[in-house]
Amino acid sequence: MCELLGMNCNVPTDICFSFRGFTLRGGRTGDHTDGFGIAFFEERGCRVFLDYEPSAGSPIAELIRNYPIKSTNVIAHIRKATVGKTTLANCHPFQRELWGRNWIFAHNGNLENLPALRQHYYRPVGTTDSEQAFCLILETLRERHPEPPDSGDLVHTILEVTREIAGHGSFNYILSDGELMLAHCATHLHYIVRQAPFSHAHLVDEDLTVDFADLTAPDDRVSVIATQPLTDNESWTAMAPGELIVFRDGAPAPLTQHMP
Repeated sequence: MCELLGMNCNVPTDICFSFRGFTLRGGRTGDHTDGFGIAFFEERGCRVFLDYEPSAGSPIAELIRNYPIKSTNVIAHIRKATVGKTTLANCHPFQRELWGRNWIFAHNGNLENLPALRQHYYRPVGTTDSEQAFCLILETLRERHPEPPDSGDLVHTILEVTREIAGHGSFNYILSDGELMLAHCATHLHYIVRQAPFSHAHLVDEDLTVDFADLTAPDDRVSVIATQPLTDNESWTAMAPGELIVFRDGAPAPLTQHMP
């Protein structure tokens, strides 16, 4: 299976520490060797980096580990291919436009016999079940909401289409439009909210410790979402299967929904 990483913050923050441990699972501490990708929202823009090489040894991953790009929403993915060849077109995260916004999506799991795409607006570029699911989500949103809905209606529609897709297999995903970040758990997904008082964190995949108190301001708040916890001295929250959580400004938002 693939692994997911997301970060949602109330102020622009870099993801270098978390990304460092995460990428080691792509060929060194894990067997996710079929490419990786990461996307950073920056105001209305979005930087996306993809590589079909294992992330643990990728020069592109090395650049990002040492380049403190600051963002309020970041989504990353390391791939272990199940559907679709190891090509750049099949690397997550995927990017599309809706309502004049960039949308970014990454998925972990296997989906079978998905509903046929209506192909009015969105078509996959690659051959993964993941990209097809992303196109289904956006196609549904655009059909039901010609104009941007309020956040409650938006989450309600995403919840409905998530239920439909989740009936076709394992559907762990992270989705963002640069304002909200949605995380859906089917099997394994964890999160942590870091806020004052900040303390030390030690990576699981490398003997590296950082003191966030030296890097943050008292009002900073950062949520990190990962398939498996990235640190071994912090308390991560395991999401329940079927749970959809909406993150805003670095914390789970009041829009948190639970699927029955």
